[in-house]
Amino acid sequence: MTVPTNDELLFLALGGAGEIGMNLNLYGHAGKWLMVDLGIAFGDDTMPGVEVVMPDPSFIEERRKDLAGIIITHAHEDHLGAVADLWPRLEAPVYATPFAASVLKRKLREAGLFNTVPITEIPLGGEFTVGPFELEMITMTHSILEPNALAVRTKFGTVFHTGDWKIDPEPLLGELTDERTLKRIGDEGALAMVCDSTNVFVEGEAGSEATVRANLEKLVKTRKNRVAVTCFASNLARVESIAKAAVAAGRHPVLSGRALQRMVEAAQECGYLLDFPQTVSEQDAGYLPREKVLLICTGSQGEPRASMAKIATGEHRDLVLEAGDTAIFSSRVIPGNERPVGRLQNALTARGVEVISDGPDEHIHVSGHPARDELVRMYQWVRPRIALPVHGEVRHMVEHAALARQCQVPETVVAPNGTLVRLAPGPATIIDHVPAGRLARDGDGVIPLEGLALRERRKLLWNGAAAATLVIDQQGRPKAAPVVSLRGMEDEEGELAEAIVAGLKEMLADLSAAERRDDGRIEDAAHKALRRVVRAHLGKKPLTDVHIVRI
Repeated sequence: MTVPTNDELLFLALGGAGEIGMNLNLYGHAGKWLMVDLGIAFGDDTMPGVEVVMPDPSFIEERRKDLAGIIITHAHEDHLGAVADLWPRLEAPVYATPFAASVLKRKLREAGLFNTVPITEIPLGGEFTVGPFELEMITMTHSILEPNALAVRTKFGTVFHTGDWKIDPEPLLGELTDERTLKRIGDEGALAMVCDSTNVFVEGEAGSEATVRANLEKLVKTRKNRVAVTCFASNLARVESIAKAAVAAGRHPVLSGRALQRMVEAAQECGYLLDFPQTVSEQDAGYLPREKVLLICTGSQGEPRASMAKIATGEHRDLVLEAGDTAIFSSRVIPGNERPVGRLQNALTARGVEVISDGPDEHIHVSGHPARDELVRMYQWVRPRIALPVHGEVRHMVEHAALARQCQVPETVVAPNGTLVRLAPGPATIIDHVPAGRLARDGDGVIPLEGLALRERRKLLWNGAAAATLVIDQQGRPKAAPVVSLRGMEDEEGELAEAIVAGLKEMLADLSAAERRDDGRIEDAAHKALRRVVRAHLGKKPLTDVHIVRI
């Protein structure tokens, strides 16, 4: 399959289906593709040296002449964070509402692409055309400003692509969910709903930011000495709630972390947060009495370079937390971040700081994603013929499909990354599977996550490295003892190095005269000898390197 025909409507996820994060969705129709979102996820302990992971766009990169445009539903990293890295491979126009466009432009400026990427700002609720697709942005509520669903219209009907959402009756910042438009789409007859699955196992509703604001204000008033609160920098309603809780307690708010400062600037540029409480700079915060300051910090997920981590390790240039101070985590732990968050909270506790997290006693966080009751309500409004869960691990997607069937949706399709689905005509059908890999941001470059460089890095991390230099004459006879270098392996007494030298000498002696004149044959034999000796002594399979010097 190369080009979608005029007589079909296709859907393909290359990221965000079968996982939470790095969303990349494609719709195909009438010879063109439409991309919805282009995001990242964050690296974990299995990815040494990698902080950011993103979908491999090779499928659509090979067809980029047919890519009509890239729609950004909102400004979260898992929906727009890969644009700066991957846009040069795609070179398609980008469409976003003002806040997402403002955040994206800041990223593009840092990447040197500010004047290169064509961005069209779409007003909230705006209708526009991209290639053969008639599109409508639909205002939702979520944990960021201007979250949008997308109505994708073709001759086959309307696909309702939810983006990230919940139903918050009092979001505090931004507009309410556009319930009237959602019901209108249902009344018109929706072909399909491509929907967020993150909280499908959570009963009830996600909850409102208004409740969190009231609880934070009560909590901060009970604290003595310094208070530091960390949350997602993009959750500007929460950031405003924390700042207002500070003022209500007679404290001065301090924004600590570049991401926070950038988000507030982008919001104010778009007309939000214009009455944000006056803040004190990080440099001046130290002059305030401990009971008069509240730090709003980045780093709720234990990111090592974020503000809260630097404070916890005593490495922050201007800010400190001491015994008797309080650190409040107004956030949830993203799956996979349990260990870094645990390390951060332990480091704070070791300094005598009281750590408070969201829980039954302190209700100081609500999710930005719909729980089951909200999903049911959305299905009642939109009433799609087809349910296609995304934005979840496979277990979330399967459970979401079961819930959709309970809501009387006639067809459900579970389509993890790389699954090509024909939505119309006829019943929704899986028609093909395409490669859907991952890329990693490595320094200033982008490399395959499963490529040679990272495979070797992982091997080095877990097994160490052994290198040997063989000095031989033209006939392959040794002219000096092999030189051995070991990294990441215990050998204080030098016994392992001695055993390797002996093994390499024995290896050369066992080769025939013809083999000793063949550098490739010697290298292969030396690699095997290195690995054999290390495995016998340590039970490890190291990364090996062999250098041959002929004199």
